[in-house]
Amino acid sequence: MDTALCPVVPPLPAVVRLPDVHVDAAQEFVTRLRAASATFAGAAGADSAVVREAVPPARHRRARCRVVLRLFDGTELDLTFLGPVSRPGVVPGHSFESLVARWLRAGHARGARGPWLVPDDDAPGGRAVDLTAWTSGVGSIAG
Repeated sequence: MDTALCPVVPPLPAVVRLPDVHVDAAQEFVTRLRAASATFAGAAGADSAVVREAVPPARHRRARCRVVLRLFDGTELDLTFLGPVSRPGVVPGHSFESLVARWLRAGHARGARGPWLVPDDDAPGGRAVDLTAWTSGVGSIAG
């Protein structure tokens, strides 16, 4: 075959797949919580914070977040927060991460006591902060 008669065809560009526009609400919930770790540290007056566990709410399960605060003296506080059983949507001013920050800002992290502390077998120390009870008048939402 004579190559002089074959047209020169440039290579085709690679197929680029665009990400789906639909964002999974549960994954968005987890991403928001993990991104709020610096906010949690600031609210608690801590040096740093790490979100070790983030579980979005569902029809059969409460929202759950485990935060480890490292204080300026090197002490670590390991706290577990429980939210409502619902969909992981965002209500302005009442998102799960803003409630965690408000609770921390209220100064409860060190020596937390109150009726909003509930037994939780999966939490370090066997107790978790029930943010639903805290915001419903059992605790304080000031902060």
